[in-house]
Amino acid sequence: MASRLNPYISFDGDARQALEFYQQVFGGELSLNTYGDFGTDDQGRAGKIMHGMLETDRGFTLMGADHPPGSEHRPGNNIAVSLSGDSAEAAVLRGYWEKLSDSGAVSVPLETQMWGDEFGMCVDRFGITWMVNIGQPQG
Repeated sequence: MASRLNPYISFDGDARQALEFYQQVFGGELSLNTYGDFGTDDQGRAGKIMHGMLETDRGFTLMGADHPPGSEHRPGNNIAVSLSGDSAEAAVLRGYWEKLSDSGAVSVPLETQMWGDEFGMCVDRFGITWMVNIGQPQG
């Protein structure tokens, strides 16, 4: 396997719902392993996600889990997931934008910015910040 860089997001008990939502947005194969799959005897924790991974046909990989026992979930503004491509990918990227921003909060509308690309930023319904950039052909 080649090296890869991808986001890993910690959730506060709703990792399954979030990762299934992202699968609806991006498609792909989703694998979910619960704490119960690895032998926990804590019934309140057994159904929570210990590790989840979404791998798409377009080469995206997104990982996530419910925060581990004994740790505190601390949502913050220190993570964003960036989706970018060129104008040939515009329709696909706009489709992702529509799904991610639906039921979320748009902080920057997806529109042409001062640098010439279409760019938008939103926070989805799970509190994750997404940036979408559609590069324009260079003259």
